[in-house]
Amino acid sequence: MKKYAKLLTLGLFSVALAAGPVVTSAYAAPDSDPPPATDGKKKKKKSSELRSGSDYAAFAAGYRAAYSAIYERGEYASAIEQLKALHRDDSAAVANLIGYSYRKLGDYKVSQIWYERALKSDPGHVKTWQYYGLWQVEQGNRDQAQYHLSRIAALAGTQSEEYRSLAAALEKAPGTGLVY
Repeated sequence: MKKYAKLLTLGLFSVALAAGPVVTSAYAAPDSDPPPATDGKKKKKKSSELRSGSDYAAFAAGYRAAYSAIYERGEYASAIEQLKALHRDDSAAVANLIGYSYRKLGDYKVSQIWYERALKSDPGHVKTWQYYGLWQVEQGNRDQAQYHLSRIAALAGTQSEEYRSLAAALEKAPGTGLVY
């Protein structure tokens, strides 16, 4: 059975690799830019949607401040609060950064919840597939991380930064204790 699962994973990965160059990398934009007011989806308006240009400007400023807190200063706890205060955790980009921050704080269970929320919101959010794949590597779930890698290949191609990052993590020996 285990051999069958590996063959199935390899087959899915091969299909994803073949499809990779055909798919555009539109989702691979860096998450330093705040998501659009509608997060790229047409759906019924929610109370959390941004109603005016000034609402979006405030959201964008708050998002960038939280992004800087995470990547420039490593202030994960304060970034979580800043991101939650935006009231846009239905956005894949926001939920992904919250998940990333919880992962960096070592709260893997809560991190997983946020990564899954991000993918539920936008199954094509490449950065979430990357970060959740790195989460899988850290947890020792290499087969799941390989699946995440195949999703990135299908969405953004094998030359994307997200693909290369997760592939490099998977190349390292299991149990090395490295955190990404």
